[in-house]
Amino acid sequence: MGKDERSTYTIKEDENLGEVKIADEVVAIIAGLAAMEVDGVASMSGNATRELISKLGMKSLSKGVKVDVLEGIVTVSLKLNLKYGYNVMDICQKVQEKVKAAIENMTGLTVADVNIRIAGVDVPEEA
Repeated sequence: MGKDERSTYTIKEDENLGEVKIADEVVAIIAGLAAMEVDGVASMSGNATRELISKLGMKSLSKGVKVDVLEGIVTVSLKLNLKYGYNVMDICQKVQEKVKAAIENMTGLTVADVNIRIAGVDVPEEA
């Protein structure tokens, strides 16, 4: 596969209308955006903070996300940095639910697993 070629998945096929394909990077961006919406998530591993994403664009968001799609079933792996002082289990459950819902609602693919690896904890600097 060349540098510019991405893995794509057919999410709809209709012989009258044609087919709809989605790039795995798009699924990864959806997952990353959903994860970043959860309070307590500081950034994606690879430092894709909200501010950085607005400057560098959405591609930076997919760096901490790995997506595998097999026959319409998605497995997502996320590497996250969390904010200090939040309950890790609560945040992870919210991220898993939000990522699963976002991918399924937007693509129609079925999410089997959302695996999370905590890469770090952001400790606030004292004033």
